[in-house]
This record gives sequence, structure tokens and C-alpha cells, in this order.
Amino acid sequence: MKFELPKLPYSFDALEPHISQKTIEFHYGKHHQTYVNKLNDLIKGSAFEGATLEQIVQKSEGGIFNNAAQVWNHTFYFESFSPNGDEDRKPSGDLLKAIEQKYGSFEQFMDDFSHAATTLFGSGWAWLIKTKDGSLDIVQKSNAENPLQDGNTPLLTCDVWEHAYYLDYQNRRPDYINAFWKIVNWDIVEKRFKQ
Repeated sequence: MKFELPKLPYSFDALEPHISQKTIEFHYGKHHQTYVNKLNDLIKGSAFEGATLEQIVQKSEGGIFNNAAQVWNHTFYFESFSPNGDEDRKPSGDLLKAIEQKYGSFEQFMDDFSHAATTLFGSGWAWLIKTKDGSLDIVQKSNAENPLQDGNTPLLTCDVWEHAYYLDYQNRRPDYINAFWKIVNWDIVEKRFKQ
């Protein structure tokens, strides 16, 4: 199976001013594409040739894992956004109830998630997950690490590798995280929660 760069569900400039067209061109068009290309090269003739991306993430190590997880993580990240974001928008239904039950309020959840994304040392990802027992949790994962490795269900992620925000925000990671909330597509996150 040859992996391909998934098509974005919006145009390169659709997330402006929160994430610029230039960042999408580099982050999606170059970084994400490079992970796809490297993964395809690495799995040729290996036990993972023909495996699904999820299987590779859950069972591989080293370079194959790093590239497969980054393909999965980036695809998941880019699919979490809507150009029709509304900064006052929040989830509804069962997801909102679960967030309020765990964190007390949606605003407290946002604060806790933002803190996890801001304080992650170095490169990596902040995740909202549904654990194996069905409860919510916020976890930090370094480099290419992914909640699938632990048997958990990812719901939302914020990429805090510098290439995700440096063109737009330089070293101001908290400003990038504030902008991130303005483009989250809560309909997508809710669908993931219900699966």
C-alpha cells in the first residue's frame, strides 16, 4: 500500500489570519508530504508493506514509527479545523457534557489543554483523548508519540512542533494556541467522541 498526502478539506488560505497560507504551504505541503514520502520508502519490502497506517503506528518502532505517526498525527490535526470557526463556538451534546463532568466547565478544559500545549518541553503534541474506560483526559506526547500506542482514542490535538507556528508566531507558542481555539471544528471532534 502506498500512502498519499490526504487532501485538505479547505483551501491553503482558509485558516487566515489564525494560520497563514504560508504556514500551510510549508507545514502541510512540505513537512507532511516529506513524512508521507519517507514512510513509503521505509516500508518497501518490510513487514509493514500493505499494513494500514494505524497498524503501523501501533506496531512499529524507529524510523518507520516516527514517519507513520507523523503522517497520522498531521492528518488528524489538519482535519480538525474549520475555516468557519467562531471563537465563541464550543462543542455540544454528549461531548460538552463529558468535558464539563471532567473539567467543571468548557473554559477550564480550554485552560488545562492550553497549559498542556504550552508547557510541553520541546517538540510534540497535546491531545484530548477518550481513554479505554470512556473518560476524557489531556495528555502530552513528545516528538511523534501518539495515544493510539496506549489503546486510547484521540479526539483533538494541537501540534506544538515549531514548524506548526514559527512563521506566524515565532517563539510565541501561547499566541498560536490561542489562535488554535478559533479554528477547531467541534463537529469533527464530536464525531470522533461518538465512535
